[in-house]
Amino acid sequence: MGVMLFSRKDLTRLAAPAFAAGALVGTLLAVAFVGHPGSATGATKATTKPAAVRPLAVRKAAFRRPHRVPFPADNPFSEAKRALGETLFYDPRLSANDKVSCASCHDIAKGFADGAEKGQGVPGRALARHTPTLWNLAWGRAMFWDGRARSLEEQVPFPIQNPEEMAQPLDPLVAKLSAIPDYVRAFAAAFPDNPKVDQANLIKALATYERTFVSPMTRFDRWVAGDDKALRADEVRGFDLFTGKAGCANCHSGWAFTDSAFYDIGLPGSDRGRGAVLRLPQVNFAFKTPGLRELTRSAPYMHDGSIKTLEDVVRHYETGVVQRPTLPPELPRKLTLSDKERHDLVAFLQSLSSEQAPAVAAKVEAETVAVTSPAVAVNTVAQIDKMFEPGHITIKRGSRLWVVNNDSRTHNVRIFDDKLDFDSGAQEPGEVVDLTFAQPGSYLMSCSIHPKMELHIDVTP
Repeated sequence: MGVMLFSRKDLTRLAAPAFAAGALVGTLLAVAFVGHPGSATGATKATTKPAAVRPLAVRKAAFRRPHRVPFPADNPFSEAKRALGETLFYDPRLSANDKVSCASCHDIAKGFADGAEKGQGVPGRALARHTPTLWNLAWGRAMFWDGRARSLEEQVPFPIQNPEEMAQPLDPLVAKLSAIPDYVRAFAAAFPDNPKVDQANLIKALATYERTFVSPMTRFDRWVAGDDKALRADEVRGFDLFTGKAGCANCHSGWAFTDSAFYDIGLPGSDRGRGAVLRLPQVNFAFKTPGLRELTRSAPYMHDGSIKTLEDVVRHYETGVVQRPTLPPELPRKLTLSDKERHDLVAFLQSLSSEQAPAVAAKVEAETVAVTSPAVAVNTVAQIDKMFEPGHITIKRGSRLWVVNNDSRTHNVRIFDDKLDFDSGAQEPGEVVDLTFAQPGSYLMSCSIHPKMELHIDVTP
């Protein structure tokens, strides 16, 4: 496989063959390349209307609840699997001292967090980061504050084996559970094609149960669905601020109020977050956008648990941001709110929590996710507005694929596959990644900074 990363200086020379190679995407690439804040090209040029001037119905629709819960094809939903996962989640025997369960740190009454600035595991020492919420991870991509796990299946073993958390290596844990007759029967029921207690089945059961953590209906959801009286006037004004002047929806987007991407929001400290995982200085101090559902129950806030109230969260974005080169274009600059605006914005955020004590739904409307969009035969793909365009392509083995960052933000091209393990590093606006595929098959390309960006690639012989 050949890989090259071209800079903006090379763009003029590269443009013609790139457009010729991918005629369909050529139209997309004809848009003027936009500058990155702090770059030689100056301020970012807006390519779409600000959310605040979009019709209210359009803005509301962007937060509409989905009807079904997505499950991966290699770990589809079953009631027996969910029941086993629930038992495991609340069982302290998964820890080395038989005292710490998953639920010890992820309490549903506390927004599936723990109410502490920093939680504690088996050793009784404060952990490095605040316990994140587990609501709505079925729609997530990279897991943990720093995104080091690419799925819930990859996430599950980390806290179990971490010496600072549950401190239980998986092999002894499997042996422990295999000696418990109730578990032997439950594993056999959940995995009839492979009826045994093993690491893979343990991970799949816990991941299945965690995917059922769908936050309950709120007044905000009823408002989005058409009940105009479900929100008060101050909460509606807060929604206008959230999707407009305050810029919150730049990152807290979609029904779960997260784009699953990683940003430096200007908190003080030395924790490099996503930058340490990717070894990219461009994303130092960047952490995953947390979802905002059941927000009133999950205080304190931020990856370090350093902010105690929603009012103080809002004030951070006004006056608390530490100025660094890694601040993203999504982060509003020089935000100033009046007391009334600040009140309205907090009132809206509070409307995202249910009025009754939340519970995991007894019935799950599950769907198995798969690539459904038809593949387009092109050799050029654009990155625009945190998306690959198109999102599914077919290309011949040995042909060159051009991935052009036509966005206003830093991206990354990542392929993690048995046939190809590729990481482009930081890809700045205007830069082009050029690669070829030596082996036929299906590949998934993503951006490690904005993990919801996915490109499905079918390489033909």
